[in-house]
Amino acid sequence: MWPQINQTIELGWDFYVPVILFVSLIALAVPVWAAIGSAAIIMLVMSGDLPLSAVGESLFTGIDAFALTAVPLFILTGDVLVRTGLSRKFLDVAEALTCFAKGGFGSATVLVCGMFAAISGSDAAGAAAVGRMTISRLVESGYPRPYACALVAAGACTGILIPPSIAYIIIGLVLGISASTLFLAALIPGLAILGAILITNIIVNRIYNYEGGGSLSFGEWAGNLGRSLKSGWYAFIVPGIIFYGIFSGRLTPTEAGATAVVVTIFMGFILRTLSLADFPAMLLSSAKVNGVILPIIAFSAPLAEALAIMGVPQGFVTAVTSLTDEPWLLILLMIGILIAAGCVMETTPNIVILAPILKPLADNIGMNEIQFCIMMITALGVGFITPPLGLNLFVVSGITGESILKIAARAVPFVLSMLIVVLFIAYVPALSTTLLPEIYK
Repeated sequence: MWPQINQTIELGWDFYVPVILFVSLIALAVPVWAAIGSAAIIMLVMSGDLPLSAVGESLFTGIDAFALTAVPLFILTGDVLVRTGLSRKFLDVAEALTCFAKGGFGSATVLVCGMFAAISGSDAAGAAAVGRMTISRLVESGYPRPYACALVAAGACTGILIPPSIAYIIIGLVLGISASTLFLAALIPGLAILGAILITNIIVNRIYNYEGGGSLSFGEWAGNLGRSLKSGWYAFIVPGIIFYGIFSGRLTPTEAGATAVVVTIFMGFILRTLSLADFPAMLLSSAKVNGVILPIIAFSAPLAEALAIMGVPQGFVTAVTSLTDEPWLLILLMIGILIAAGCVMETTPNIVILAPILKPLADNIGMNEIQFCIMMITALGVGFITPPLGLNLFVVSGITGESILKIAARAVPFVLSMLIVVLFIAYVPALSTTLLPEIYK
């Protein structure tokens, strides 16, 4: 399409062969970083736009960023949180908060997913941690096992949507936007997604009458909540440090992550739920997760340079805008691309590949760059509960042994509610910019 419509560039086999190679390697389950790296090298060799000697430098400069230090820190904080048992304090408070209503434990499960997201910034970690704590109890409360799994998988999507989020750190690095600014902008949209999942569960529960409850008086509810807060208030010190430090401007995301790690470890020692013997396993677990993310970012740098030199982002804008110049249609097109990409590939490669291509189109229709980032991450977040990839589906399936397809079928209401929020974010800029200083609006 591009060679016919766009007259400023002409894409040839030096573009199509690497793309075909990339898709083929992904289909063969080759690690994403290897697929991206192979495509980048082949593209550079065939096009001759950059010498291969520049690849090594690009690999280093792609991850030579202070902001990326926050990624392993938030991952480690989430791991320490689980090992110290502090995550169970979140569940106790969430359960006490919602026990007055029908479907209270289902609502508590969604809330604790949001609480965990406000610390770890990772959806898979949240799905695993919350799933182990809640799925069995959800089934005992009357929820079908596939639906209980779908509820946890959907709630854990907030891991990349509620700040601090690893995804916002990465897209900020790719597009040159402050992660702290993106965190502030993502607060309302992230809570909107959490609210949509919560409301969806309440509606489904009322239709099928999965879980009873709602018989407590106000006094009993207040007493339960008070006891839970009294026994677990210290667990909220960690998210308090992160939110206050970042949003007050006193701490960068990296500094907030480092502080959260130290405080969480210190609390684990005080509570005697953590020992020095736990450190090797914690560090290894966090290193494995971080080892998946950073190579993708590194190998995406030479690919992004090659695409930019070949004029692919500009060609994409020219091609699309020649078909229609209606902003609302172009926004729908971007959302469709992002959701489709989220269904077949993880968030990190989608960000580093698609953000530089789609942002010029967003700029062309006058979309605020902050709003574009929030829309992109939220749309990609839907992919965590949609086949064939659906990372959260695989996580909860691995925990419970439940069929992925059965879980995915029960997740449909949550997908629809999240899509509604995505559309609001895309067409209502105020959702992303209300909390921002005037300079960003």
